[in-house]
Amino acid sequence: MLKLQTDIEGKQVYFGDVEKLFKSNGFTFCSNFEYHKGKFDMVLCREGGETIYIRIPFDVLEGELDRPNAFIQFGQPYVIKHVVNTGLDWDENSLLTTTGFNQFQKPVDKDGRILDKSRWEDAGEQQVHRVVSVMKDLKIS
Repeated sequence: MLKLQTDIEGKQVYFGDVEKLFKSNGFTFCSNFEYHKGKFDMVLCREGGETIYIRIPFDVLEGELDRPNAFIQFGQPYVIKHVVNTGLDWDENSLLTTTGFNQFQKPVDKDGRILDKSRWEDAGEQQVHRVVSVMKDLKIS
């Protein structure tokens, strides 16, 4: 995991205001969330069974996470690498695995070793900066 130095950490905003903004900028809201915290992810690179993501975590300060009026605060973004098995898997998801990608498969390594760290730190920080610059029109605390 590579922790990033950005100006999004500590910013507070309503979830409903940023969900669409993040989505339109290539991020996805992770459906694996708890009502008091969540994260936005973006794929920076996918090769074979390895995927490098930028992840922007946040905590819910008021309300429930899947509601537009949930008030959230961003944490420190980071880059992470997941490694999955691209071989054959004889279960209910075999067709997806045979094609080389199964989005529901658990990573073999959730925090794989990232080579060329400065490249991925720069790429991640640029994506966060891009989203923060778009957020300037929102009421941010």
